[in-house]
Amino acid sequence: MGVGHQVPISLDGVRDKNLMQLKKLNTVLFPVRYNDKYYTDALSSGEFTKLAYYSDICVGSIACRLEKKESGAVRVYIMTLGVLAPYRGLGIGTKLLTHVLDLCSKQNISEIYLHVQTNNEDAINFYKKFGFEITDTIQNYYTNITPPDCYVLTKIIGQAQQKK
Repeated sequence: MGVGHQVPISLDGVRDKNLMQLKKLNTVLFPVRYNDKYYTDALSSGEFTKLAYYSDICVGSIACRLEKKESGAVRVYIMTLGVLAPYRGLGIGTKLLTHVLDLCSKQNISEIYLHVQTNNEDAINFYKKFGFEITDTIQNYYTNITPPDCYVLTKIIGQAQQKK
């Protein structure tokens, strides 16, 4: 009977008043603790950091940092993207990542990248579906988790197409 019944997934910006939601999610989702700089970067990225709500329950987030390259061009670093386990497979992570990729396109940002623990097959496969490629391996990137190595996944985004 559930066919056609879509539970709305909505995205909301992260601000001081709901920053606690992001902190709570990160505590549950990730094996590392994030420092104040992470949250400062997340807040200052504006539209590039979002909370995802499934039927008004906060279930996921994406947090990015905007970085200026030596050339002056801006690139986006995905610090974290996560969805609570019971809500995975519902398109929430896709909606979060697509939102950021669309923003990159609209703002002519041509590079977006992230780090993924080398044994995190689910995350690696997820990003590959969106055209990310493994561009580097960093040994001993993580200090308190095993394995300590990570892959750098990068996506080069073509010039933005003007949407009619």
